[in-house]
Amino acid sequence: MMNAVNAELTQAIGASIRSSSTKLDISRRAVDRCTFSPSFKRRALQAVEVTGAAKDRVFAMGNESGSSGSSSGLTYKDAGVDIDAGSELVRRIAKMAPGIGGFGGLFPLGDSYLVAGTDGVGTKLKLAFETGIHDTIGIDLVAMSVNDIVTSGAKPLFFLDYFATSHLDVDLAEKVIRGIVDGCQQSDCALLGGETAEMPDFYAEGEYDLSGFAVGIVKKESVIDGKNIVAGDVLIGLPSSGVHSNGFSLVRRVLDRSGLSLKDQLPGKDLTLGEALMAPTVIYVKQVLDIIGKGGVKGIAHITGGGFTDNIPRVFPKGLGAAIYNNSWEVPPVFKWIQEAGNIEDAEMRRTFNMGIGMVIVVTREVGRRIIEDGQHKACLIGEVVGTEGVSYL
Repeated sequence: MMNAVNAELTQAIGASIRSSSTKLDISRRAVDRCTFSPSFKRRALQAVEVTGAAKDRVFAMGNESGSSGSSSGLTYKDAGVDIDAGSELVRRIAKMAPGIGGFGGLFPLGDSYLVAGTDGVGTKLKLAFETGIHDTIGIDLVAMSVNDIVTSGAKPLFFLDYFATSHLDVDLAEKVIRGIVDGCQQSDCALLGGETAEMPDFYAEGEYDLSGFAVGIVKKESVIDGKNIVAGDVLIGLPSSGVHSNGFSLVRRVLDRSGLSLKDQLPGKDLTLGEALMAPTVIYVKQVLDIIGKGGVKGIAHITGGGFTDNIPRVFPKGLGAAIYNNSWEVPPVFKWIQEAGNIEDAEMRRTFNMGIGMVIVVTREVGRRIIEDGQHKACLIGEVVGTEGVSYL
């Protein structure tokens, strides 16, 4: 049974090799309507006039002459997180369970697929303990799973949570669960149940851990799998609220190096570092499903751990990559502070953080123009699909 399921799943999510000479042709009117970034219009107008010869100016992100930082700059690996090791584990698991590796797992059920995802909120919990902000961490928990499964076009059905602690503080736990309920309401799914585990001596006093599990459904003919993406398609970005729920091991290392505390003001802004860093993850479910419902969506990438570098290529057929337009959106101040305080190189930032774009939608140039001109969703053209694998920057 499982072999048949895996075979059907592999067929469903397999991406065929495509090539196209389609050229980017986003209209100037679409550019004029995009107000997401103050500097977007100038950069995007330059981008839409890129010719085949101009693409020689695309620089691989690892070789950018404009990259900031130096050999003494912090990296995610320095902070204890090895993205390459994680990717290697996924590769090995995929040998044992074909079909593993997408943002969500698909299970055939009649004329539909159940799409499942699971995640936590990582060491953002450490900041919750330090700031005392517990009422929004549950939103983060829901967001990390439902945002993953919606990339397949699935509507979330229900959510389950796991809350573990050494000594149950009922008032604190209630705050966390309240956030989970809020997240489920935002994503229009049911909080079906969960597990509360009290494990003496396992966690430090006042600390806890969280995991979440989401299940959604999508018709088989409506699955978004990226297999029809071709060179010349465009990338539409949806803004993030900040760091979301990835990269906090590096954030905490930067905070230590900076000499600042979470109660200190974010430079140039009227909020504290704690408030900026604890901003809850955006739940994209309703806006993404609305965009999908209007047609033309070919692929969707949730920008989490691995940033642009590792997440965008996950939705492409072999042989294709992304060219990102530099300065085509406004990078939130919190990322600028992280980079400067940690002396972090551009390439490391782009492989660790979302940099202000939490979801990337791949569409045809016509659909991209429609999304931008419609103005219903805060979205912006951030790049295009090119015939070279990897992620590069114009």
